[in-house]
Amino acid sequence: MKRIHAVMAMTVGIMAGTLAQAADKPGFTDTPMLPGGKWHVHDPDRPAPTVVTPAATPGGAPSDAIILFDGSSLDAWRGERAPWTLDRGAMTVPSRASSGGENNLISKQAFGDVQLHLEFRSPTPPQKSSQDRGNSGIWFMQRYEVQILDGYDNATYADGTVGAVYAWKPPLVNPSRRPGEWQSYDIIFERPRFAADGSLLRPAYVTALLNGVLVQNHQAMLGTTVWRTVGQYQAHGDTAPIQLQDHDSAVSFRNIWVRPLPEDAIAQDLKGTGQ
Repeated sequence: MKRIHAVMAMTVGIMAGTLAQAADKPGFTDTPMLPGGKWHVHDPDRPAPTVVTPAATPGGAPSDAIILFDGSSLDAWRGERAPWTLDRGAMTVPSRASSGGENNLISKQAFGDVQLHLEFRSPTPPQKSSQDRGNSGIWFMQRYEVQILDGYDNATYADGTVGAVYAWKPPLVNPSRRPGEWQSYDIIFERPRFAADGSLLRPAYVTALLNGVLVQNHQAMLGTTVWRTVGQYQAHGDTAPIQLQDHDSAVSFRNIWVRPLPEDAIAQDLKGTGQ
C-alpha cells in the first residue's frame, strides 16, 4: 500500500510539474507546422516579442526609440551651411539670406528601414502659394522624399502636396490642419534592396499617416526623388542620413524620433526568405 501511495504521489508530482511548465511556457507542439518549417501553430518555443514601453502621451517616443530632436538641442543634426534656428522647443528653417543659400538639415546618424515620428508647423500667416507655401520635405536616405507643404486651402499639383511621395504618388486624402497648427507624420520607410551587381531586387516602400490619417499605404517608390523627372534607382549602401529640406520657407519642427526596424519587419516581402 505504501508503494502504491508513493507511485501515486510521484505521478501527481510529475503532472503538477508538467502543468507548471505549461503555465510558464504555454502553447502546443502537436499542431501543424507553419510555412517555412520552423514553428508549429502556437509553438511554445517561439521567441516572445521584445517588451517596449510606450510613451505616456500620444506621439511620444517609446523606450526603444532614438531621439533626434526633443526641443532642447540640435546635436543630432548638422546644417549644410549653418545650424537651424532653435527657439521654445522647436527648430525652424532659417532664411537663406542668413544661412547663405540652400541649407538642408542632415541627421548625423544613418538609417535604413525605420519608423519615424515627426511634427511640423507651417508659417502663419501664409505669405505665398502653391509650392512656395510651407514647403519642406523628409528625405529618407537623402534620396526618397515624402512631401511637407502647407496643404490647407492651397492649390498645387497633386503629386507635390503634403502627404505625397513627391513627383510620384498623391496622398490618398488631404487631412491638413490650418497654417500655424502643429501637424504630425508617422512614417514607415523600407529601404530598397540591391543585388551584388547593383540591380534592383526590391524597391523602397513607404507607409505614411498624416495627423493620424493614412495617406500612403505600403507605396512602392520609383527611385531617387527628382523635380520634374521620373525617379530612378541607383545602388547605394544599406544606411544613409535622414534629411529635412530647406525650400526657403520657415517651417518648424519638433518631437522627432525614429525606431530602426529589424529585417523581420519586411522579410515577408523579400524573395527567397519564405514567410
